[in-house]
Amino acid sequence: MSLEENKALMRQLTEEFINKGNLDAADDFFAADFINHNPRPGMTPDLEGLKQYVSMMRSAFPDLRIEEVDVIAEGDKVVGMGTAIGTHKGDFGGIPPTDKQITVSVISIIRIAGGKVVERWNITDQLSMLQQLGILPTPGQ
Repeated sequence: MSLEENKALMRQLTEEFINKGNLDAADDFFAADFINHNPRPGMTPDLEGLKQYVSMMRSAFPDLRIEEVDVIAEGDKVVGMGTAIGTHKGDFGGIPPTDKQITVSVISIIRIAGGKVVERWNITDQLSMLQQLGILPTPGQ
């Protein structure tokens, strides 16, 4: 696949799987032997674990969406930088709903082989999220 096709795959995956919460679409984007290098504690590092994570996030933040900031491709890897936005309406890891909106930075790296994602690394600004939810104090409070 070309670099532009790889970038398009990242964008489509984000829109269908994350923004729309279409878990059934995951099989279209991820290889059977997919590895998630940053699984949430208690979740497996495979596609089923990633589906559980997305389902949990969409239950906690039903309007969750990732707004693209930039997508960069090199070789078989794509880096997507974005902003996750959502309103805390459901339980989130034992934190009851706060009805507060979060806006946090997210960086995802995927490796593509055979037209599908075979590996994923992800960093989310969890500290900022917990501060915005009022769970942790912000500096100066």
